[in-house]
Amino acid sequence: MVLNPADARFAARLAELLPEDVLRPVAPRYLEEPRGRWQGQVGLLALPHDVTQVAQLVRAAAEARVGILPYGGGTGLVGGQVKADGPVPLMISLERMNRVRDIYPAENVMVAEAGAILADLQAAASEAGRLFPLSLAAEGSARIGGNLSTNAGGLNVLRYGNTRDLCLGLEAVLPNGEIWNGLSRLRKDNTGYALRDLLIGAEGTLGIITAASLKLAPIPAAVGTAILVVPSPAAALELLSLAREQVAEGISAFELIHGEGLRFLTEVLPDVRQPLDDPPEWSVLIEFGLSSGLNPQEQLEQLFTRALERGDVSDGLIAQSEAQRHELWMIREQIPEANRLIGSVSSHDISIPISAIPDFIERGGAVVAGIGPFRINCFGHLGDGNLHYNVFPPKGRDRADFANMGPVVKRAVHDLVDEMDGSISAEHGIGRLKVEDLERYGDPAKLDAMRTIKAALDPLGIMNPGAVLAESG
Repeated sequence: MVLNPADARFAARLAELLPEDVLRPVAPRYLEEPRGRWQGQVGLLALPHDVTQVAQLVRAAAEARVGILPYGGGTGLVGGQVKADGPVPLMISLERMNRVRDIYPAENVMVAEAGAILADLQAAASEAGRLFPLSLAAEGSARIGGNLSTNAGGLNVLRYGNTRDLCLGLEAVLPNGEIWNGLSRLRKDNTGYALRDLLIGAEGTLGIITAASLKLAPIPAAVGTAILVVPSPAAALELLSLAREQVAEGISAFELIHGEGLRFLTEVLPDVRQPLDDPPEWSVLIEFGLSSGLNPQEQLEQLFTRALERGDVSDGLIAQSEAQRHELWMIREQIPEANRLIGSVSSHDISIPISAIPDFIERGGAVVAGIGPFRINCFGHLGDGNLHYNVFPPKGRDRADFANMGPVVKRAVHDLVDEMDGSISAEHGIGRLKVEDLERYGDPAKLDAMRTIKAALDPLGIMNPGAVLAESG
């Protein structure tokens, strides 16, 4: 489907329909993405105030056959928010639509607009005596519409699930400009196809999410955090099993940390305080969030003692204050920044069946070593099988020296992931970065169904063209 550019003629049409402050100059930040892989292009930028204006914009784009680029917080890591080529699109940013419309503490539900920043939703829930458990590194700038559109994961998936699991209903504008009023607060509603689940994770290719009904949870009465040294990833899984036996669903987070990541912190972020004198090769950051009457520090001490007797841990530190807890989390949260400063040859957001992770790490190391003298920083959300498996140049060398090796490394790692029944995109989405990977590794029947759905809902191909699925000619 051939699209038209968002040009001066189209701008004049929008100016007739909408208040004059909706169309705005395109600032450079709208054309960038966090890893600097692409420089985007945009013909027009629209900042609507409400869902009615979003619908007007979409209808006008459909009539003119102009592509639409939905924009949240700009924090996506796979290029879903930037379009580097083709007819310049209309970008619709929902940053003005950032209200918390309602909170229902008795129902554990919050209704918020798509432009609300994640950290603001966390704060609003806390003020109401509740927890909105979605937590990720970009929560200070990521917006909930983008989180839903990518089905973001983060640190608490082990206990609370992905963003999809935290959503009860949606309000959205479909590709024909029709408003879907699906802001249900119901936990049970079997009235046909789950359009909510179709739009979540679609990365703006099937419509624009404008608001959501979100699940809240009780705030744990007490929280305990520890970093525990383990001899291997296999021992880390044994530790996870022990922890589950002990506190069941009380585990809020279980993060695997590789020694390479700690060495990267020493190399480029030396001000980040590390709690252990000798950075271990493998460690786990674990957090318990428990109900009243249970002491998480005592539970962590018991876990350490049991695991030490079994040989699954050798050392560790249990936070004794909120300041210490913050320091432990700072280590985990700064590892991605250290990765960025080092500069990867190839980065991979993958998931592996949990019991197969130790085997994958061993085999992956051998595969990468067979390609070149690279460093590997393998870390991530061990409790849900999501690894960030990133490959870096040797110390003293720049990633530019190995630019031609990036595709080779990516293909080798993804081939192994596919062989082991994993996923080449665990929590970042497909965007534009992984369109070819999805074509290569995706199930043919699923891909055919996806194309059929796309053609049915968006026959003109205007919604985020080129993201998730390749543009049709």
